[in-house]
Amino acid sequence: MSGSIDMNSLVEKVRSAGVVGAGGGGFPSYVKMQARADILIANGAECEPLLYKDQTIIQQFAAELLKGMALVMEQTGASRGFIAIKEKHQDSISHIEGLLPGNIELKRMTNMYPAGDEYELVYEITGDRIPAGGLPKDVGVAVQNVETLVNIARAAEGKPVTRTMITVHGEVEHPFTAWLPIGMRFADVISLAGAITCDDPVVIDGGAMMGTVVDDMDASIAAVSSGLLVLPRDSYLVRRRSETEQQYKRIGKSGCDQCTLCTEMCPRYLLGYPIQPHLVMRSLLTTGVVSETLSVHAQACCECNICTLWACPEQLNPRDICVSTKRDLKANDLWLTPEQLQGQTREVHSMREYRGVPSQRLTRKLGLAKYDSKTAHWKDVQVNPSRVVISLHQRMGQQPEPVVRSGDMVSEGDVIAAPPKEGMGIPLHASISGKVTLTGDSIVIDAVM
Repeated sequence: MSGSIDMNSLVEKVRSAGVVGAGGGGFPSYVKMQARADILIANGAECEPLLYKDQTIIQQFAAELLKGMALVMEQTGASRGFIAIKEKHQDSISHIEGLLPGNIELKRMTNMYPAGDEYELVYEITGDRIPAGGLPKDVGVAVQNVETLVNIARAAEGKPVTRTMITVHGEVEHPFTAWLPIGMRFADVISLAGAITCDDPVVIDGGAMMGTVVDDMDASIAAVSSGLLVLPRDSYLVRRRSETEQQYKRIGKSGCDQCTLCTEMCPRYLLGYPIQPHLVMRSLLTTGVVSETLSVHAQACCECNICTLWACPEQLNPRDICVSTKRDLKANDLWLTPEQLQGQTREVHSMREYRGVPSQRLTRKLGLAKYDSKTAHWKDVQVNPSRVVISLHQRMGQQPEPVVRSGDMVSEGDVIAAPPKEGMGIPLHASISGKVTLTGDSIVIDAVM
């Protein structure tokens, strides 16, 4: 299926095209493609409520998805491929099932959150667990988001990443999913959905569970953007997601009664990894060596937010406390090695299959059920924004440096920033044609009329 493509140059083409993991992490895809693998998993599970970008990819761009899979399988040596789709997405399953070659099959995932987590995917499909602190390649598996695989197929043809597939949902007239230029302002993106239908709106950039609350409509979408959820500032979800570190630590210290539900419902704990949020909560009450010993139970946290937004009966915030703790562990040189973590790994919990979080019930608990009746279907729209603001900090790896100057004219697809020659990194490309202005941590391009 690779045709005349030189597989030895594919990795370089993917690097030069700026392809990163479109599932949210932004990890440079060319690095993953250099590892050998027995199995490739195309992640289309899409477990965040209200998002529809992965289903749009599967239904609208199946040929490019399968081409990308074939290229990655040939590059990594994988003999088998799987496309992970939740069984509720029958429209996606029906569309792609008849197109699959013999070495690729569907994996129907249950409608649970977080079905799309790569640790969950690898275990469900292979029965093997990624080592604690490790990567899928450690068990002979490569995992790529379905959008990433389309971008890999395009990179093989010399097409750089200039757009991202993004869902707009929530308090808007007409939810939609579309390819939009990287760097487009939130306000311009949301305007494509018609009027905002609430007072004092804010945006959750990404999913309801793992995204970030943003109240600046001049913020811009990035290569890793997956969804903009427009919600009232006083909504339950926004209030829960907007707590400051001082607030959630103070409330956690006074309110946690050590019921352990945050731990008992944690997906990584149920898979046997050394994560126990209730002990991290307990560390708020201690100091010194005892606190440090308890805090290390945060390191394996995947930040899925089940502990905070589903499990805790006191509406405390174990997730953000784990995130803060992980930051502090690194800063204080307490970060455990994968070997140390592996030594603390247990067997898969006997009750794991009974403790999954049903996506429908989660949507209701988050206060999002009223939006769920509208699907953010594909919108085939050609957008030419007057301005884009492309951040230099939007991806993992070494930060690229501008290769253009203020006043330069660029065309869509031109390289505007490149990483250092040594180390892991990828270039950034102009998403529209126009005039460049450098602003320190971003590159602004204004379309010339």
